[in-house]
Amino acid sequence: MSQIHVHHHGPGHTHDHGHDHSHDHNHGAPHALPAARAAEPGFSLLRLSALQRLAGVAALLALLWIAVAWALS
Repeated sequence: MSQIHVHHHGPGHTHDHGHDHSHDHNHGAPHALPAARAAEPGFSLLRLSALQRLAGVAALLALLWIAVAWALS
């Protein structure tokens, strides 16, 4: 088991400690990267056509009027 030894010294300090400063690195075969592909954009109201946005607003207004009519009855 290797020990991690982190410390900082001034510029005039010589580094002559009596312990190991080796690092454990794995330099085996490189990992294969997955193939890059473009991200698919999610749903956005801004990408809808004007007619689709107007239809959505009309549906929301109809639901709002139905809720008001139900609340007043």
